[in-house]
Amino acid sequence: MSLRYQINLRILISSLFILLLGGSITIWQARNAIDKEVDSSINLAVQLIRFGFSQTSQTAFNEADWLPQFNTLNQTRHLRIQLKTPSGEIISIAHKNQQTNNDEKPPQWFVGLVEGQHLQAEHPVTTFGGKQLTLIIQSNPLDEITEVWEESIGFFGSLLLLILFTFLAVNVAFNKALKSIAVIVNALKVIETGEYSQKLPDFSIQEYDNIAKAINHMTHELNASQQENRSLTQHTLEIQEDERQRLSQELHDELGQSLTAIKVMAVTAGRSQTGVGGGRDEIKHATDSIISICDHLMTVVRSMMHQLHPLVLTELGLKATMEDLLHHWSVRNPELKLLLDCPDEVDHLEKKISIQVFRVVQECLTNIVRHAQARQATIILEIVTPSIAAKALRLRVMDDGQGCAADRIKTGFGLLGMRERINSLGGELTIQSQPQQGMNIIASIPLK
Repeated sequence: MSLRYQINLRILISSLFILLLGGSITIWQARNAIDKEVDSSINLAVQLIRFGFSQTSQTAFNEADWLPQFNTLNQTRHLRIQLKTPSGEIISIAHKNQQTNNDEKPPQWFVGLVEGQHLQAEHPVTTFGGKQLTLIIQSNPLDEITEVWEESIGFFGSLLLLILFTFLAVNVAFNKALKSIAVIVNALKVIETGEYSQKLPDFSIQEYDNIAKAINHMTHELNASQQENRSLTQHTLEIQEDERQRLSQELHDELGQSLTAIKVMAVTAGRSQTGVGGGRDEIKHATDSIISICDHLMTVVRSMMHQLHPLVLTELGLKATMEDLLHHWSVRNPELKLLLDCPDEVDHLEKKISIQVFRVVQECLTNIVRHAQARQATIILEIVTPSIAAKALRLRVMDDGQGCAADRIKTGFGLLGMRERINSLGGELTIQSQPQQGMNIIASIPLK
């Protein structure tokens, strides 16, 4: 549930509670006000009638004299005045109050909520002809209820406008806050990919600005640590390659020469013993064995030298080394068709870039042979210019093998090692693969 939704929901619930509470209080106050107003009016009318009758109690009334008084009295608000005979028949109704327009009448449910039990007063009177009548004064609070309804409509209308204004003000404030949150989240997604140089801008809201400064400080430290780790990794790899090169050179210079000398001596001994005595066959057999063992050891040494450090890389460059590597794998795996597309310009790359690219291709071919079950693999090296002022080396290794799922890509140490090699050069490695759809490895290395 988003923060905006939670805040709006809480405002809505609070507003409904305020409306219910305000409505209850308003109805309670309206009921009390109507009761007081109506009771006051009816008591006032009764007192006025009694006062008028007491002034003329010694004589009978002429209807022409007191009926107009009734009409005048009936203008008092909230009253209904009637005359009733002893038999219960209403013989005369004074002029009625002005009826409220139906369009202005409050709804019946509101009338039922605020209308209470109101007073009714009866007073006996005698007409000029001696006729006994009963004057009935009843409360009629419709006018007061209508006024209360109009006041309530105004109150609740103002309250609804206030709630709408609150929603608008909160959402305007949250729009600005959520935009800041979106900027922070997007920056964190970029940082998650390893782009620690990403910096958050300054925010006008202090809390978000504090968060941005903390994140910027964190990314600065991470960037520094990453640079240190890359430098350390590059130094480690350089030391490793130097050690491999030294071992390869020693194998070539010492063991290779020694095996060659042994082989020469064995050949010489075999030839010098030809035609001498009965031990000639045994000596020939021994020298042949020595020569065979030397050939095998020299093959092993060459393979070890090639694995430790390809001397051809130092002597002839990256392109020739790649061709030699593919030839080596093709001889050992004739069922795998290997294709190479490599320009001559790669021979002018820095030594550290050349050796790392060679190791990445070497690891790719090892994985293809061991796991991919592919029929064909293609290695493409090219120098591209992503911008006018920059150049980059792009390596692509594609195969038509069985591929693998995305979750397994992150778990292989060979793939992790390739990524670390490319990252140590400031480049990026992308691995694309789907089950039964082969694998596509793309490396991009910036060139100075």
